[in-house]
Amino acid sequence: MKENNLIVFILTVGVFGILNTEMGFIGILPNIADQFGVSVATAGWLVSIFAIGVAISGPTMPLLFSRLNRKKVMVLVLSIFVAGNVISIFTSSFTVLLIARLIPALFHPVYVSLAFSVAANSVKIKDVPKAISKIFIGVSAGMVIGVPIASFMANMFNLQVALSFFAIVNFLVLISTLLFIPSIPVNERISYGSQLKILKKSLTWFSILTALLFNAAIFAVFSYLAEYLQTVTNVSANVTSFILLIYGAANVIGNIWAGKLLTSNPMKTMVYVPVLVGLLYIILFFTGQFTFPAAVLIFFWGILAGIGANLTQYVVSSAATEAPDFANGLFLSSVNIGTTVGAAAGGLFIASLGTSHVILAGIFAALLSLLFIWLRNTKYTAVVETTERKLQEKASALT
Repeated sequence: MKENNLIVFILTVGVFGILNTEMGFIGILPNIADQFGVSVATAGWLVSIFAIGVAISGPTMPLLFSRLNRKKVMVLVLSIFVAGNVISIFTSSFTVLLIARLIPALFHPVYVSLAFSVAANSVKIKDVPKAISKIFIGVSAGMVIGVPIASFMANMFNLQVALSFFAIVNFLVLISTLLFIPSIPVNERISYGSQLKILKKSLTWFSILTALLFNAAIFAVFSYLAEYLQTVTNVSANVTSFILLIYGAANVIGNIWAGKLLTSNPMKTMVYVPVLVGLLYIILFFTGQFTFPAAVLIFFWGILAGIGANLTQYVVSSAATEAPDFANGLFLSSVNIGTTVGAAAGGLFIASLGTSHVILAGIFAALLSLLFIWLRNTKYTAVVETTERKLQEKASALT
């Protein structure tokens, strides 16, 4: 049991390192622009190209590596990330830096999908949601905590120190993986054709669209939260940073709670979370100009977003248990596309109606996600009932 806990811990830190490499660049874009003599907008491509790489490789790369020894694949991916980090530290070419970002991005879904699968296989079936929630703590930490840490290091020391932080985390996880994670061969090698069959199921597509739309509901607003706080709530940059930190801490709390909620009653959790997000958005729409209510609402929103991240992974993975790695890859691709769609929708609402109305984009996406949750759960219940009936018929035939 202790060995399994150690494996889950290493995977959690590993996911933190991967997400830290992806999102941490957000906090150092001005430093990169100065270092490489490009505009901040051009430097922003370092974030965009990573997200594009993840979205493209999400459905394919986990599938391609699904039949190989898990430990060997994780070592390969971590080695690629360390190499990309080291190149980023020493290169003086912005083009080389872009390439050093794109190649690891293509392998990002491989490690994260494996982290979910290996964590799930390291515990008893009833404890799977709790193990997955621990992995999501690494995801949240990488997305939220990595940004201020990298920004602090770049401003306090220099850009190379911040980039070294990414490299050191991934290197330590690589060594820990080599030393403490045992060989994990794939005992049952599922053919690529068998895994691709999950794409024929309407349940899979309802689940993918649920994950995409819920993530769009979160990021339609979160992508512009700093601007919202400074223009609508009218708080200072320092207060904005503090509230964003509150959101990040709440996100981690949500990840912890998610394991318990999805273990006890996943179907109700699927319905309640988007409903609560929608209601919270409606309240925020009318009270967002007041600092304290906005801060409190954003704290609870962070909790719901943390639960929702676990929820969307569960929605997709439970719909395609016969191809877990491929399903996790589809999940990663769908939420990345959801992030892009949500940010684009939020931008359109801001451009046409103003910053305060960005919340309407989140409400609309939350309602759509609720619709697809209903379609998904209806189909899921029908599939379960059909499977149980077939098993009963077989049992009756045998007796």
